[in-house]
Amino acid sequence: MDPESGANGTVVTEFILLGLVETPELWPLVFVLFLCAYLVTVGGNLSILAAILVEPKLHNPMYFFLGNLSVVDFGCITVTVPSMLGRMLTHKRAIPYGACLTQLFLFDLLGGVDCFLLTAMAYDRFLAICRPLTYSTRMSQTVQRILVTVSWACAFTNALTHTVAMSTLTFCGPNVIHHFYCDLPQLFQLSCSSTQLNEQLLFDVGFIMAGTPMALIVTSYAHVAAAVLRIRSVEGRKKTFSTCGSHLTVVALFYGSGVFNYMHLGSVESSDKDKGVGIFNTVINPMLNPLVYSLRNPDVQGALCRVLMGKWSLT
Repeated sequence: MDPESGANGTVVTEFILLGLVETPELWPLVFVLFLCAYLVTVGGNLSILAAILVEPKLHNPMYFFLGNLSVVDFGCITVTVPSMLGRMLTHKRAIPYGACLTQLFLFDLLGGVDCFLLTAMAYDRFLAICRPLTYSTRMSQTVQRILVTVSWACAFTNALTHTVAMSTLTFCGPNVIHHFYCDLPQLFQLSCSSTQLNEQLLFDVGFIMAGTPMALIVTSYAHVAAAVLRIRSVEGRKKTFSTCGSHLTVVALFYGSGVFNYMHLGSVESSDKDKGVGIFNTVINPMLNPLVYSLRNPDVQGALCRVLMGKWSLT
């Protein structure tokens, strides 16, 4: 710890991130695994983005949102994993206080955008299946851009609120974080001042930021399910609902890991579980999203093949 003298004693100017494993002998294995995961995730999301750009069949609202989701997933893993790999290479676990808050802000920002984009995609499926006659009007390009802009604005406000609130806390030691990136629950545990207001803020704002989108998603898919059940043809039901299956899978993974991560504040015995959920949020979810959306969609698969064949033809 590199303390500075403050009004109330010493003030922490850096934190020590212990990472995933504390045994140096295991670092090479962890480094290779996470480097591969990072490359696969970045490649997968950029490939999905390229496929959406080059395939005219994918120039529709659902894939406009998916393209934005791929950008967010790319950013989410880039905010956390490269810095962890860099610390493993240099054998330096320290992260400056300002860099820690910056990482916290960016991670909350991208997670919030992810949350709202999933809601916009659910609304898109609701309109496409339940309001097909007015779909093109209600989901015009202007509406799409407004939904994405509002998603970023709300997520920015949420991330800034938590970061500013975190900056008001006093950290005077210890400064060891049992994680591989800076996040709210772990920083709360290290604060020398009361975190009651911060935790209440996290709960209240989280209820609005996560609860409201979740309610909208559930409402949208309740209407979608009712519309699907009115379809007499079994094949028609299967085809209609299959268009929602990928999105529902991503929603379940995102909200499941997110709720677990932030709903056990104050626990000091859950560091290993925190790391597992952190891996899920920062690596597995962004890595699975391109796979989930491409497995069931022949248009995406065809576009990906053309992108890859185009790359091979240039070499």
